[in-house]
Amino acid sequence: MASGEEELPLPSKRKIAIVSLAALLGAATILVTVVLPAEYGVDPLGTGAKLGLLAMSRPSQNESITLPPGGTEFTPVERGAAAYYGAEYKVDTTELVLDAYEYVEYKYHLEKGASMLFAWTANSTVMHDFHGAPDTDPKNGEASFDKRDASQANGSFVAPFTGIHGWYWENPGGERIVIKVTSAGFYNAAMEFRSNGTRKSHELMPLNAIASGAK
Repeated sequence: MASGEEELPLPSKRKIAIVSLAALLGAATILVTVVLPAEYGVDPLGTGAKLGLLAMSRPSQNESITLPPGGTEFTPVERGAAAYYGAEYKVDTTELVLDAYEYVEYKYHLEKGASMLFAWTANSTVMHDFHGAPDTDPKNGEASFDKRDASQANGSFVAPFTGIHGWYWENPGGERIVIKVTSAGFYNAAMEFRSNGTRKSHELMPLNAIASGAK
């Protein structure tokens, strides 16, 4: 050590421990508030929803839907005030369970101009976004039609473009929520996307099959 230079004191073990603990707490905070919601769809504090991070963890959707042959039969042909289809009217009823802070997306594939009726109810208020994404550019062309907290909705819908259309529901609390969905329309596929990355195709029932079974 050169003459005249002052020797700096080394930090104490206590200071080192405090700094290390602060760093660990900071890393844990980032993990819970940012990384888990963005990467895995896990949002225990609700910060991911508030910051819009949960959308980053959503699975790629259009790639998971295998459309049945004859999809163009679901394109409406307008004749005056009427619209005619080459395919049968479909009906769908399903029940979705959301545990604490989970989300689910439930989507139908509709051709441009195709219509459907829908009704859904939840036993508690959920974060809700009714939206769609076009087949041609699903990542950049997504459009939201109704985004609000709700516990039920009843309505009709006409697809503004060919693609998948449906709902994003998120459980904002710690209690289990059950969502019941009923719809009918000229769609040709239904798919469920979960926050854990799983995907499930749902079977659709033709309207005439239901009518025949009721006899």
